[in-house]
Amino acid sequence: MNWYIIRLVLFFSLFLSSAAYGFNVPERLEFGLDWVGINAGSAVLKINNSDGTFVIELRAVSNKFISFFYRVDDRVKCIVDGDHGKFGYSINYRLKSREGRHRKDKEVAFDQAAGKAVYMDHKKGSRSEYGIPGNTYDPLSAFYYVRRLDLKVGIPVNVNVFDSKKMWNVKVQVLRREKVKVPAGVFDTIVIKPILKSEGIFRRKGAIYIWLTNDGRNIPVKLKTKAPIGYITAELTGGNY
Repeated sequence: MNWYIIRLVLFFSLFLSSAAYGFNVPERLEFGLDWVGINAGSAVLKINNSDGTFVIELRAVSNKFISFFYRVDDRVKCIVDGDHGKFGYSINYRLKSREGRHRKDKEVAFDQAAGKAVYMDHKKGSRSEYGIPGNTYDPLSAFYYVRRLDLKVGIPVNVNVFDSKKMWNVKVQVLRREKVKVPAGVFDTIVIKPILKSEGIFRRKGAIYIWLTNDGRNIPVKLKTKAPIGYITAELTGGNY
């Protein structure tokens, strides 16, 4: 079972409050995770503003039943420049992951003005530096960038993402409009499909589909991806949005 979707991609990030296309801050989104009809765990995605920055956090955990076979506890935190209340670009990204016997603790410090990103693997004690353009996001904040856009069916959007020690220009296809029912309610949505090539929280063996509310806030209410066996689905169950 592949848990990268549980880190949600939840994936790209944000404006401020309720602009024409933007969501409320603070915001907290709660998801239930399902694998081949079995409740597998839960995830929380939240954003706050603090001291001139936006702080985005994601945590996904397996429930007791799944943890008996394969324990998962994934945590992602990123900090985005928020000078003058405007959503800027990435400052810092940290991924701490436990999936079965595998553990990761990686961090990226961004210097947008200098055009560089410092990648640190805290498990291995290694550090390396990479060149980036001055408009780069990490994998999580990139999702919020997409959320603030006025998405139109048939018109793809692109975003610069630094992930897995590489720069990626990620293409996001805007597929269709669709009404969906999830535990949090019934929503009119627009369905997007990111074309993901990096590792990080985006590494996929199958396509990812994300249903965003079609109301200007672009709240992710459903995510679905192919797993080695069946599908993994995340659905919005509640929160503050």
